[in-house]
Order: sequence, then structure tokens, then C-alpha cells
Amino acid sequence: MTLVGIDLAILAIYAIFIFGLAQWVSRSRSGEQKTSTDYFMASRSLPWWAIGASLIAANISAEQIIGMSGSGYVIGLGIASYEWMAALTLLIVGKFFLPIFLRNEIVTMPQFLQQRYGPTIRNVMAVFWLLLYVFVNVTSILWLGAIAVHTVTGFDQDYAIVAIGVFALAYQLWGGLKAVALTDIVQVALLVCGGLIIGFIALSTIGGAGGAVAGFHTLLTEFPDKFDMILSKDNPHYQELPGIAVLLGGLWVMNISYWGFNQYIIQRALAAKSLPEAQKGIAFAAYLKLLMPVIVVLPGMAALILAPNLSAPDQAYPSMMNLLPVGLKGLVFAALIAAIIASLASKVNSISTIFTLDLYAKIRKDVPEHRLVTVGRIAAVVAVIIGILTARPLLGGFDQAFQFIQEFTGFFTPGIVVIFMLGLFWKRASEAGALTAAIGSVVLSAVFWWLQESGQFIFPFMNRVGVVFVASLIAAVVVSLLVPAKPDAMKIKLDQISYKTSLGFNLAAVGVVAFLILVYSIWW
Repeated sequence: MTLVGIDLAILAIYAIFIFGLAQWVSRSRSGEQKTSTDYFMASRSLPWWAIGASLIAANISAEQIIGMSGSGYVIGLGIASYEWMAALTLLIVGKFFLPIFLRNEIVTMPQFLQQRYGPTIRNVMAVFWLLLYVFVNVTSILWLGAIAVHTVTGFDQDYAIVAIGVFALAYQLWGGLKAVALTDIVQVALLVCGGLIIGFIALSTIGGAGGAVAGFHTLLTEFPDKFDMILSKDNPHYQELPGIAVLLGGLWVMNISYWGFNQYIIQRALAAKSLPEAQKGIAFAAYLKLLMPVIVVLPGMAALILAPNLSAPDQAYPSMMNLLPVGLKGLVFAALIAAIIASLASKVNSISTIFTLDLYAKIRKDVPEHRLVTVGRIAAVVAVIIGILTARPLLGGFDQAFQFIQEFTGFFTPGIVVIFMLGLFWKRASEAGALTAAIGSVVLSAVFWWLQESGQFIFPFMNRVGVVFVASLIAAVVVSLLVPAKPDAMKIKLDQISYKTSLGFNLAAVGVVAFLILVYSIWW
């Protein structure tokens, strides 16, 4: 695909506008210096619309857009379970997790672990998350985002890595979380508009005079098997989406870990003006998640008719972009870049938050506020430089880099969910039990992975996550009973916490559940 002058002009206008907006929204009053609360938590003043949009902007990146379109091309609508079940997960997080986090003024997830269990697990998990975010998340967004740019435009991949990293760093470096969150409404609006445009044009091309509705009907008629939401065991893609497990199994563990206990996701809600404001933002994000399959899955399914002979599934989205006229092509490409930049900026901001508040501030006591902000900015710069330098060496040798990342993070996900769920809802959980869950999750996942790689045992990834979660939970409970927590270890306040939510939130939840029942009953 080639971009002509007007397309490049639109891209340039987007870059200048979003950079300028980030600096404007994060400006300080004359003579004022940013505090750590200003920089890392947006002064705890984020409105609901910024929270909801920023949650989605942090979540959706180019590799997900192109990768899920490719999955739509190969697997079909079933891959949308990742998006639609996430909407329900978000509501659970808003109703049951946020009241505890905000009551205790939690800033980072390692901070919660220290207040709940003790300093050892805080330090272990802070270092773990830093390594994960820098060497897995940042590198993957840079590498896969650069692949997306190269696939669409032919732009040199190494130059794309540098350009993406430098721009994402520059636009949020001064303002911190406020610069990221308050500009994400623009990023998400562009992402949604671009995705809807490409889906509408693709379906209209299929439908001809009948338009997009006729195009969707044609797609449904010619490829009815691609609309199966729950795959049977004889489906060739059962390993990726193992039947009923997408509703009752390991997908829940992955979603709860990602949306509930992931610093670069939950940080937006922790920076809310109030609990009701955070919950409104969560509900807004849930409805955006319901819309996501139209944006990231439907274009790939349309390619089944419009580009039936693709050499690789990940070419589905770029091939649909080729349908766009001049100008709109630049707009949709800008949306793709927005997804990359917003997601990367979110990761970098959370890296600086964890490093500064969970490690540096604990080692260097009584550090002035302005120095914490400076250290946070330095940490962000270092994280991006490391990511740029290591993206190709770490991921360049993998044909399926995204799948590798999912496998790697899946080793830790069950243990993380056990640690937090017991910490939130079971007072007798101890640090020894939490460490047992963390270690046991990795060891047991590695055993399952080795058995599968050696051909001795075929076990879908999603089912493996569910089984390891149950085993880690049992181990954590047993060890917590045998090695109870110290009397003064529990510093999380669980009093005066209400799980009652507003009428608006409850109605939003009913709407999400009704939608899920409808789509799964139609395309079961």
C-alpha cells in the first residue's frame, strides 16, 4: 500500500496535534512544580470519559488490530470472545476491586501487595513487572507495531521502531499520566472512526448496491461456520479457542489478571476523581470493548471474500486498507499509529511509576517531590532506549512473536490472579501462600508447556491457564493455613467498603449481559 501526499499530510497533522494537545493538557500553573501525584496519578482528577478512553487506548495496539483481523480471517467471529468477555470483566473490576483499591489509596499494584502481605512480595513483583513491561510489552509493541507500519507502507522496520519509540516517549514525557489519559479520548475516537470506516467500506464493497447490510448478509451466507462463537473439538482451531472454556475457563483468569491487576491498565481508574467516576469510566470502556470486534475482527472476515488468497492472515487488515480512497487511507493509517503510540505511552508511564514509587522511593527515603518526577522521566527514557535496542534481538527470531508473548505471560498469570484474589477477599491469606502461588504457577505452567512441546500431551493454552490457576489457588490456601500471616502484616483496610453501585452502572451492566446473551445465543 502506498500513501500519497494528502495521506501523509493527514498523518503529520495528527502527530503535531496530539503532541501539542498532550503538552497543553499537562501544563502547570506559573511557578508550580509537578508533584509525584500530579505526574504519576494525574493529580487524582481524571474524569470518567478520560478513564474509559484511556483504558481502551492502553489495551488496543497495532499488533492486536492486525493480529485479530488475521484471526478473524482464519478462525472467524469466535476470536471476538476475547473482546466481549473483557467487557463483563471490566464491570466486575469496577464493582468489586476498585472499592478496595480506592479506599486504601493504592497507587501501584506492588504497593497493594506490600500493604496486604509484606515487603518481600512487593519487591519481587515490582522487579518482575518492570522486567515484563520493558522486555516483553515495550519490545513487543515496538517490534510488532513496526511490522504493522512496514506491512502497510513498506517503511523500513528499524527506522519505524525508533520513530515509534521516540514519539511515544516525547509526547508523554513532560506531563506523565495526565498527558496520556487526557489525549486518549482523541486517540480512541480516531481508532473507532478509522475501524468503522474500513469495516463499512469493506462490507459495502461486498454488498454492492445493497450496501453494508447486504455485504454482512453475504458474508454470513457464504461463511456460516466463521460465525461460530463456541468451537467444537473437531474444529481445526479448537486449540486456540477450546469450546466452552472461553465462557467458563481460563479466559476469565487472563481477563481478570489483565483488567484488574495490570498496572498500566488499572492505573487510570486509580487516578479517578472518585469511586463513582472510576466506575462510570469502567462502564464506558466496557461498551467500547463491545464495539471492538466490529473494528478489529470484521475487516479480517470481510477479506474472506475480497482477498481470499492471502499468503498470510496478518495481511487481511492491510489488504482492506487498500480499498480506501485517498485521504481516508491516511486517516485510517493515523488511527493505526494512534493505537501504537497510545499503548506504548501507557506502558512507559507505568514503568516509570513502578520504578520510582516502588523501588527508588523505598531505597531513598524523604526524596523531594520534584526529584521523584525527574527520576520517573529518566526511567521512561531508559525504558524506551532499552526497548528500541532489544526489540529486534529479542523478537526478531520468532515467526509468531505475539503467540510467544502470550505463552510467556501465561506462565505468571494464574499465580498473579490467585495472589490478588486471596488478598482482596480472604483475610487469612499469607505472604508464604502468595509466594507459593507465584512460584507454583511458573513451575506448573512450564511443566505443561514442556509436555506439549515434546508431543507427550496436547493441552489448549486457555485450559492450561485454568488448571494452573486452580492448582495454585489450592496450594496458596494450604500454605496460608500452615504458615499464617504475622499479626501486623495486614494493613489493607476492608472496613467502610460498599460494593453498592449507582443505577447507571447497574443499567450498563444489564446492557452488557443482555448483549452477550444475545450474540452467543445467535451464533453459539
